[in-house]
Amino acid sequence: MVVARRNLIRMGRIPEMLIFGLIQPIMFVVLFTYVFGGSITVGSSTSTQAYREFLMAGIFAQTVTFATAGAGAGIADDMHKGLIDRFRSLPMARGAVLTGRTLADLVQTALTLVVLAVVALTVGWRTHENIGKVLAGFGLLLLLGYAFSWIGALIGLTVRTPEAATSGGLIWLFPLTFISNAFVDASHLPTFLRHIAEWNPFSATVQACRELFGNLPPGFNASSAWPMQHPVWASLIWSVVIILAFRTLAVRKYRRAAG
Repeated sequence: MVVARRNLIRMGRIPEMLIFGLIQPIMFVVLFTYVFGGSITVGSSTSTQAYREFLMAGIFAQTVTFATAGAGAGIADDMHKGLIDRFRSLPMARGAVLTGRTLADLVQTALTLVVLAVVALTVGWRTHENIGKVLAGFGLLLLLGYAFSWIGALIGLTVRTPEAATSGGLIWLFPLTFISNAFVDASHLPTFLRHIAEWNPFSATVQACRELFGNLPPGFNASSAWPMQHPVWASLIWSVVIILAFRTLAVRKYRRAAG
């Protein structure tokens, strides 16, 4: 918690980190809503409103996963400046530095989601379920973001510079988010890509949020793939597996890198 507080104070003193993190998702909301809205079929509808509601779960999920690059760059910067060596001299658990960092990133991601939700409401996005389900949807998004922050931590410990961590944190995220059901109905993809999209952990969270937000368009038929039939469970399982796997790898890498 001390390390998390340190990172939150640092974020407060560098507000442009949060501001720049908001610009890209807001641009995606505006561009996809007003440029592609009405020209993409979702379910049996081509209406702008139907696509807007279909889109927002994907934008939310993309936002929380793209925070991975910032998490990796922050850890790489601490490594580059020798701060990690100072932490090693203190009587603290080896995983505390990384856990504190990822918790601070989770708080920043939550703030970003709040602002993005306000923007989404401004352009016409609406939910059609009770507040409990809506909050559960945002909870799944935060859990996915936290899981991916551990991937960012591993990348930040592996590369030598913050610039490399930023590039390494983004290069694999673009295919992950676009070969999914985030922006188009996955049934429109070629067969090979459709199967990848249906079993993509990103897609599971997007589909779960659409169900919890009540944003499934009229005439939309989910794939018969298990993650698309049970997206909430699939999202939870994927996120927990990613956290367990990449936290273990990141802490192990931290011990070797810091040694």
